[in-house]
Order: sequence, then structure tokens, then C-alpha cells
Amino acid sequence: MATSTPVRHAWRALTGLLVIVALLFGINALGVYVFGKSSWAPSLALDLQGGTQIILAAQSADGTDPTTDQMNQAVAIIRQRVDASGVGETSITTEGNRNIVVQIPGTADDATRQRIQASAQLQLRAVLYSGQPATTFVGQDGNTTPYPTPDPSLPSTPTASPTNGSDTSWITPALQAQFLAYDCANPANNPATAPKDQPLITCDGSNQAKYILGPVELDGTSISDATFGQQQNNGQWAVNLTFDSAGTATFGQISQRLYGKTAPLNQFAFVLDGKVLSAPSMNGIILDGKPSITGSFTQDSSKALADQLKFGALPLSFQVVSSDTISATLGSQQLQIGLIAGLIGLVLVAVYSLVVYRALGFVIIASLAVMAVITYAALCILAWRMGFRLSLAGVAGLIVTIGFTADSFIVYFERIRDELRDGKSITGAVEDGWGRARRTIYISKSINILAAIVLYILADATVKGFAFTLGITTAIDIIIFILFTHPVMQLLARSRFFGSGHPLSGLDPEALGAVYRGRAQFRAPVAEAKGSQMRKTARSRGEAERRQTIAERKQAELAAGGRSDSSKPGTTRTEGDD
Repeated sequence: MATSTPVRHAWRALTGLLVIVALLFGINALGVYVFGKSSWAPSLALDLQGGTQIILAAQSADGTDPTTDQMNQAVAIIRQRVDASGVGETSITTEGNRNIVVQIPGTADDATRQRIQASAQLQLRAVLYSGQPATTFVGQDGNTTPYPTPDPSLPSTPTASPTNGSDTSWITPALQAQFLAYDCANPANNPATAPKDQPLITCDGSNQAKYILGPVELDGTSISDATFGQQQNNGQWAVNLTFDSAGTATFGQISQRLYGKTAPLNQFAFVLDGKVLSAPSMNGIILDGKPSITGSFTQDSSKALADQLKFGALPLSFQVVSSDTISATLGSQQLQIGLIAGLIGLVLVAVYSLVVYRALGFVIIASLAVMAVITYAALCILAWRMGFRLSLAGVAGLIVTIGFTADSFIVYFERIRDELRDGKSITGAVEDGWGRARRTIYISKSINILAAIVLYILADATVKGFAFTLGITTAIDIIIFILFTHPVMQLLARSRFFGSGHPLSGLDPEALGAVYRGRAQFRAPVAEAKGSQMRKTARSRGEAERRQTIAERKQAELAAGGRSDSSKPGTTRTEGDD
């Protein structure tokens, strides 16, 4: 079996990088040409593109002004609906005592408008029937109206009026037909607008199950708190609810009615925005108003459900006051200024690299170019998959990353030069320099990513774009160093130009003071017949001496003085005869 050499390692790394680039562009091509949801240009945020402004007026059930906490929770729910990741650069703020102003980049489609305008009330409904999300049709009449296939598992035609929320008499033949024809994936279906006193056809959030639910028997106003935690008896994660006094009494009656029935009539669904959050079965009679929801929860999923149940407990509805198109707050001119600033930064880094590191500067320029290509493709994919939009703050994050990347190159190349000054070969200096530099680079990049994460979590929404782009580009910077910069240096070190230490390569051992052997020790210059060679050696020794500390320089001077005294021949003074 052949052993891995630096050259093989370098070519494998470069091949892996090429595969990553091809994969990124292939994914985005699928989004553009197959799904029609992506683009070959990153999406711009509200400050650079403009968008749609919708003003909502909050209305409480009793007609009083909403409290500050209720308005803040309403803002949180709307933000979760339209910008859950926090990088879509959507602006959602309160205005006065009742109004909520929603500003969305670009043109808001009908589905987005419905999500914004839908009531934020949490509903609790009994489950009457559950089935697969698929639709079923058989035959067509002259008007090409599809008829659903009867489902033998559905209840038969009712003969009496329903007596409670779990009575299957709610399921009429017309409701059966609607259930079978209901498409969970069709955005035109808006179950959030269904009347509270009528049954509801809807699906769960993942569109994996379809339900017929009874009328609303409790709403979110009855929930005073919702928490999550592990059960003491089995360690499973659970969501713990606490009802108010009225809700406790009502839920106790519901639990008595559902307990002991066969599925799905023993289930009770929690519905928010027309979607079933959870439909647990009733496993006991609960009279204290403190039920627990258990199942295949993890810590994250139990926390998410607890937050949804808690934040969904809002006695508010919304009415659209106005919907207008707004212009960019900064505009394309500011974007151009930001791009020019980034270009100036790149030019300065390139000039500095070429002046200080000579031909090695082209490695820095090539690395930055590859990084730009990967970052561009990643931003396009993120815009498609998670709604990321590039704001001026995000552009600032990209510009800052250029400086962080330049710092990493300086660390790496200076480590290589240090190894050359210790008398190592160029190939050995590249390998040993990488071993010493990567620890420093990993630590610094980890700190940058940690700072970006903390800023993303704690900062205002207007700063999240900066933190997100800073974190993403820093992670890409690490990938570039591992899969491009170091492999390229491994190959260049074995080339004739760099491997021989050409003066223009940036790896000339003598120009770097490679005559330096250790602290306060220098090789004695070899006398050459040609004066140019002696001057070159003197320059090399002078370069090394300039890099000494004051203590090393004094020690070298003492050592040189000692050698001079010991080598001077003894003399005897004699008196001449007068």
C-alpha cells in the first residue's frame, strides 16, 4: 500500500475542494432551473432593495388596548412566521399601542400576507378523525368536478345533532368529501380562518397527517404557562402546561370525556395558525389543570413546542390597516459604496502581499478569489433555502473577513520564514510551518466564530446579518486554508522557482537571514573573491541581527569581542637605543 506523501495529500485536498465548489453550484442550479426558487444573484435586504410594508392593528377580545407584553409576543409570533431564521432582514416593530409595522424585502406573496394577517390565537380541539395527507379522487362529471372516493373508516352519515366536541356526528358527507379532497401542501387552503364553532380540516406542521377536528373548546387565553423538562420517573422530555381556573375546569371535563376512548377519539389537538402543533392522547383524568404532553421529544423539540404554546396564548386578532410598496432605505448607491470599499480592501491586501511576500502574494490573491467564489455560491443557496438576504451590515461582515483572512496568511507565511531561518529546507519549512501555524489559526478563527454566534443570538435583528456573514465567511476561510492554501504551498515548494529559493519567490533563505543558527550564534561569513558575494552575506547577517532582541544583540557583541581579544597576537614594547 502506497504511503501518503505531501504531494498526494495536496492533490487530494484540491480535488476535494473542486468537488465542493461543483456541488455548491450544482445545488444552486437545481434551485434555479428545476425548482425555480433560487437565483444566480444573492437576494438583497430591505435597506438595499426596498419591499412591502404592512401595518396591522391589534384587537383584543374585550376591546381594551393590548398590553406591552402581548404586543411583544405578537411581534415574536409574526417574526417566527415570516423570518424564523432571523437572516431574512424583515423589520417587525410596534407603533403606538395597537399597530404592528411589518416590512418585508421584495414583493410579499399571498401566502406571506396570509401568514402575517392570520390570528395568533391558540386553539384546543378534539380529534374526530385522522388519516393520510394524500387526496383521493374517482370519476368526473360533465363539469370536470372531481368526486372523492368514500372512506369506509369514516363514520357513517349522521342522524342526530352533535352533543359535544368529540361527537362524530360533526362529520357529515360533505365534510367527508372535503377531507378526502383536502391537500395539505396547497397554500390556497387556509384553515386558520375556519369558524371556532365548526369542525376543522387541517394537517400537522410537517404535512404527514391530516385531521378532522371538532369545534374549539379552549383557546390560548386559558393557558397561563407552558414549560419543558425531563420527567423524573423515566427521564423523557415533556411539555408541562398550566391552565387558569376556568381552563382547569373545562379541561377536566374534556379529560373525563376522552379518557378510555379508542384512537383517535381519545386525542386532543393543539392548533396554532391553523396547523396542528401536537395531538396527544388522553392517558388519564386531569383535574388539577396541569397536564403534561409526552412522546418522542428531544430537548429542542420540547422547548419549541412549549414556546409555541406559551406564545400562542394571545387574545389578539389583527386587521390590515395599509399595505404599501416602500423604496430602499439606503439604495443601490450605498451598495455600490460598500462594494467599492470591499474592492479597495482587496486591492490593498493584494499590494501589501506582493510587496512583502513577492510571488507568495499570488497565493494570497488566489486564495481570496476561491473564497469569493464559494461565498457567492453559498449566499445564493442560503437565500433559497433559509431566506437569507444580504444587507449593508452583511456587506460589512464580508469586508471585515478580508482583514481576518489576511491575518491568517501572515501567520502562516511568517511561520514558514521562521523555519527557513532555522536552516530548514523549503519543503520542510512549509510542512513544519503549517504544523505550527494551524494551531494559531484554528484558535483565532474559533474566537471569531464564537463572537459571531454570540452576536447573532444577542444582537438586534439589524445586526444579525453582520454576525451571520461574519460566521459563514470565517468558516469558509478555514476550509480554504485546509483545502487550498496549504496544498498549493506543498506543490509550490517542490517547484523549481520556489524550491530553489529564488529572490522573487519570497522564500529566499539568504534574504530572510537563514545564516542564523540559534540565539546569539551566527555562521562565520565565508570570504569570497567576489565583493558582491561578501556584500550579500553581510546583508543576510545584518537582516538576522536586526531580528535579534536587545539581550541577544548584547550577548552576540560580548561573544564577538571575546573572540577578537583571544585571536589578537601578543605584542611586546621595546625601547630603542638612543
